Amino acid sequence: FSLLNFYINYSPDMSAEEIFDYYKKYDHRFGLPFKCKWKSFPQTKTPKQRLKIGYVSPDFKQHSMQNFLMPTLSYHNHQKFEIFAFAELKEEDKVSLEYKSHIDHWIRTEKMNDDRLVQKIRSLGIDILVDLAGHTKNNRLGVFAQKPAPVSLSWLGYGYTTGLSAIDYFLTDNVMVPEGSENLFSEQPWRLKQNYNFCCYQAKPDMGEVHPLPALANNFVTFGSVSKNLRINSKVIAIWSSILQRVKNSKLLVNNFDMNNKEVKEIMIERFKLNNISCDRLDFFYKTPPWDSMRQIDIALDCFPHNSGTTLMEHLYMGNPFITYSNRPSVGKIGASILETLGHPEWIATSEEEYVEKAVALASDPQKLSTIRQNLRAEMEASPLMDHKGFVRELEAAYQAMWEKLL
Repeated sequence: FSLLNFYINYSPDMSAEEIFDYYKKYDHRFGLPFKCKWKSFPQTKTPKQRLKIGYVSPDFKQHSMQNFLMPTLSYHNHQKFEIFAFAELKEEDKVSLEYKSHIDHWIRTEKMNDDRLVQKIRSLGIDILVDLAGHTKNNRLGVFAQKPAPVSLSWLGYGYTTGLSAIDYFLTDNVMVPEGSENLFSEQPWRLKQNYNFCCYQAKPDMGEVHPLPALANNFVTFGSVSKNLRINSKVIAIWSSILQRVKNSKLLVNNFDMNNKEVKEIMIERFKLNNISCDRLDFFYKTPPWDSMRQIDIALDCFPHNSGTTLMEHLYMGNPFITYSNRPSVGKIGASILETLGHPEWIATSEEEYVEKAVALASDPQKLSTIRQNLRAEMEASPLMDHKGFVRELEAAYQAMWEKLL
């Protein structure tokens, strides 16, 4: 059921309401039966000078999560917050060791069943428990269903509701979850204030410099994506094909793991052929890390209705503007949230037609694109997206406010 919830988020044919119905069914079957195990918490009776924050994740290792979680953990105020990591790991790696350096208490959970882990969390007196996995692999939502801490929230690792009414909050921002969409979440959306995105970003040290705009040397525009094939559905293919038809001699580059499979690659090429795009305009391959392939791209194209995530940040850092379609809360508004925070709302479309028009317009002025490319990294570094310390202060203020609501 958790796997089903994960995959239906990507459906281009289901409405947000239809998708959320499955999450409610999940709660009815795997959440609400545990309500009898909810207990009171003695630590909520008095104000606390140092809150105990527990992060629960299977991704305290080399994983795209580190681009967002590592800078968050590295700037926590340990005088006001005691940080616990509940790590669901088969084995630790060098990234795990770096995480440990920012954590007060490192607790391996892979050998604990749900009841034992619930007991452990209660015995440690955790005040605020943070789910960082949602319905991704090796999540511990069964633990959260038993409400082992006075305050619980889901954040960062999934992008949408867990479906569990046992979890109090979904940590987000005003763009990801706009006013009026609360009915699509089992948790209460908690929106970060000021100008902050729902997370902060830290670039990898090996990404290298931004190169000149490829179109200036190529005399054609290269659109591109490094998102997984799961997001590149029939509607995305049709819209990307429309863009290629409108922009003369343009090409599309797609770099993802799925292109390692010859059959998958051929099927994808055939799907573009059905939209009147010949294979000589397509460059599909897999190469990691993707930095050099990003240097070949002039304009990145976001997917919909489920936007990309980490790779959108990486595109911007490599100087690539991206066009996004602001769609379904909240996985369909990731791109819009990033661009609003960066200060480039002009790259956000609110319809398929507008998406095409914005991509075509951006491709029509290579000199303007070149200027954008030269400035994007500095813009990003100066924006709230990479203000790690500021973001963590805002996050900690949210934790404090959640706790004070109990008093």
